[in-house]
Amino acid sequence: MAGRRRARRQAIEILYQADVLGEHPLEALEGWEEAGREVAPFARELVAGVAEHLEELDRLIQAHAEGWSIGRMPSLDRTILRVGCYELVYRPDVPSAAAIDEAVEAAKELSTEDSGRFVNGVLGAIARERAGQGG
Repeated sequence: MAGRRRARRQAIEILYQADVLGEHPLEALEGWEEAGREVAPFARELVAGVAEHLEELDRLIQAHAEGWSIGRMPSLDRTILRVGCYELVYRPDVPSAAAIDEAVEAAKELSTEDSGRFVNGVLGAIARERAGQGG
């Protein structure tokens, strides 16, 4: 599992770079590879998945982030939420609890303690809604 955690962190780094620089996530990924940086297969899948479903992920996150628009969120928190939300919605191979826990840990380690609580609240609400819908 440590391999997946590292791959998630790498995906967060790539997606964060894309967000800050206003690049398309796949361009950022390509830039990493062209620079000779090895990208884990799972990180590549996460970056591609977030890129493919970005608008839907942002709508879901914003709908569950009480009082916060996507644009008002710190870039790093927004990036972590996108990865966690993608895993909750599109990766049935990742248990919901694992997706949330990994996102919360990333937020606590890379951002702030408050970010960890915020990420937990948003992703928890999305997971509860999806469980209530049978998905």
